[in-house]
Amino acid sequence: MAPQREWFEKDYYAVLGVSQSATAKEITKAYRKLARELHPDANPGNAAAEERFKEVSAAYDVLGDEDKRKEYDQVRTMGPMGFGGDGGPGGFRFDMGEGIGDLLGQMFGGRGRGGARGTGPQRGGDIEAVLTLDFSDAAHGITTSLHLTSEASCTGCNGSGARAGTTPQSCPQCGGRGAVDSNQGFFSFSSPCQRCQGRGVIIEYPCVSCKGSGIEHRAREVKVRIPAGVDNGQRIRLKGRGAPGRNGGPPGDLFVECKVTTHPVFTRDGLNLLVRVPVAYHEAALGADIDVPTLDGPRVTLKVKAGTQSGSKHRVKGRGIVTDGKSGDLIVTVDVAVPAKLSDDERSAIEDLAKVAVNPRGR
Repeated sequence: MAPQREWFEKDYYAVLGVSQSATAKEITKAYRKLARELHPDANPGNAAAEERFKEVSAAYDVLGDEDKRKEYDQVRTMGPMGFGGDGGPGGFRFDMGEGIGDLLGQMFGGRGRGGARGTGPQRGGDIEAVLTLDFSDAAHGITTSLHLTSEASCTGCNGSGARAGTTPQSCPQCGGRGAVDSNQGFFSFSSPCQRCQGRGVIIEYPCVSCKGSGIEHRAREVKVRIPAGVDNGQRIRLKGRGAPGRNGGPPGDLFVECKVTTHPVFTRDGLNLLVRVPVAYHEAALGADIDVPTLDGPRVTLKVKAGTQSGSKHRVKGRGIVTDGKSGDLIVTVDVAVPAKLSDDERSAIEDLAKVAVNPRGR
């Protein structure tokens, strides 16, 4: 396998948290631990964890293979000039646009910074969007539509850049690679093809709508599946739903930030739903069965023990938010209600109670 540029740019040992002298067993153990912690199934909607998981997987793909690890170590030891491929004598190869490659490119007539790298296939940009969700929809999950105005594949040419009835032709000068090689003795240089400007194809009859770019700015509708349990401020990544790539590059991603509206009855703490329920003084003092609302509709009965204090919390198992096989609870806070007005019978009963009740203040 030819060395990759990332081999020089990234310290895979540091990514896995092991030393360069680590054994194969230690590397595998470190990878498995990180993979369990960072796996997308364990971190739904967490874009940072997903990117870290990919980084860890890429590191193990190299260090977990004995042959790749040896080659990686050799490349890292030789430094920038060790980054190679199938270049000229000695195996050295420079992709124009990196440090010493710029200098040598100028010395031998090649192109300097901004050469082949900037004109080949380019990944599309990421797009940020905000979606407002009802509290109940966020708790239960929903499939909805998101309306955006952004870059998209041209409808006139389906993103090809060529006028209807025509197709882009492979560049005869570079054979569709988008770059040409130039051997300068000991070194081999790669520069963008001048004929196709690094695209690899020639468009003889450009699309009228997009002028051959294959991209237009327009309104579009994106179907979005919001998983159950999404919280306010949480970002969801939709891979490949961002701006289209250029020159055959992959599309970017769409990141949706969820704004969850407040509920008139419930609040939440993680997967737990929180609700406050008023109870009468005699119910708190003597004990009672009270009805408690749930987010799903049907009420549940909560048994309040005699002597329940105002502000006390009571748990109803499994009646919170359910997502990914996990279930939260319903946390009920009891508020003892004091009547603003009393009937004559109520006042008489309370006065009788006052005569025999123990004063909590000791007077």
